[in-house]
Amino acid sequence: MAVSAAQDLDELCYLSAQSLNSLKVSEHYHVIKLLGEGSYGKVMLAVHKKRGSPMALKFFPRESTTLVSFLREYNLSLSYCTHPSLTRALGIFFSTPDYYVFAQQAGLYGDLYSVIVSEVGMEEERIQRVMAQLSGAVTHLHSLGFVHRDIKPENIFLCDSQCRWVKLGDFGLARAIGSTVRAVWYESPFCTPEVEPAKEADKEWERRQAAGIEEEMEDIWITVEPCIDSWALGVLTYCLLTGCFPWEESTSDDRGYRRYKDWFEAGKEFNHAKTDCYSTMEAQHRDNPPPSQFSSISPLAMALFKELLVPEPKQRGSPEEILSYLGGPWLMDSERDQRRRAEEAQKEASKIRETGVMEGELLREGKGER
Repeated sequence: MAVSAAQDLDELCYLSAQSLNSLKVSEHYHVIKLLGEGSYGKVMLAVHKKRGSPMALKFFPRESTTLVSFLREYNLSLSYCTHPSLTRALGIFFSTPDYYVFAQQAGLYGDLYSVIVSEVGMEEERIQRVMAQLSGAVTHLHSLGFVHRDIKPENIFLCDSQCRWVKLGDFGLARAIGSTVRAVWYESPFCTPEVEPAKEADKEWERRQAAGIEEEMEDIWITVEPCIDSWALGVLTYCLLTGCFPWEESTSDDRGYRRYKDWFEAGKEFNHAKTDCYSTMEAQHRDNPPPSQFSSISPLAMALFKELLVPEPKQRGSPEEILSYLGGPWLMDSERDQRRRAEEAQKEASKIRETGVMEGELLREGKGER
């Protein structure tokens, strides 16, 4: 599958390269506002002057973007992202003197990162709605032979304010299943633990540079597998539930990750015995209490983490596992009650503010009449 998927995508890139036109953006589009920007470039909301249709134009600086990488992302989004929760290109691509550009569906309500409350998270019902959609989207992408490799809140776009429809986007790092890529370590909880050797290699390279040793070091290569996305979905679930990350980085010298890994190893006899019985999950929860950063998480959600956040990549579950854990509680009752009280207090404060504003307006009107 990997060879076929990669070859098919390469063929699409070759064909589309023959029809890449150059045009002036202002002659064809009304550019309305900036939707987002990052290391890749920027995304602008625009309206086609003749058709009147809104779209997002994704701009890739030609200085830092190869034509091959631009065409790969464009063709993957156009031809493979047919699931409703994957952002799809619209068949429009061109170049300007400074940018490569393609049009895609616009997420008019921002990204998931913008609606996560720091150290609080999101409403549990909304979280499960988001994760159900992402489970289907990522499973679909895997079935076509590709791994996203960059699932994070900033790459999940909202089509409405309540997250009833979200879309996973930004396929710049997506690669065919089974292909090999250079292992790159970066300081993030989304970075999988299997690339920790790349961190050690970076340290060794820095040590050699400091010592004036010019000897080249061999790159570390890893195989692209769907389990990379499973790990990211697990970290994302925790982030949505708590508004925090479970650890700073997935390495042995990170105390938060080390606590989690020790807990996971201690409960291995339970990890291999999957159960749909909530009472059994609660018993396992009591017998092997999770580390403190998971104190607000329910036994059901901890069982999900045992499927996705598995330190050994070959033993990780697939994104489809998420569907088995929907419907039940993902937060402990005490945490849910605390959030409910906070929400009620916020609503009451809003009512008081609104009442005060109305009384002030009536008072001003009364003075005006006199």
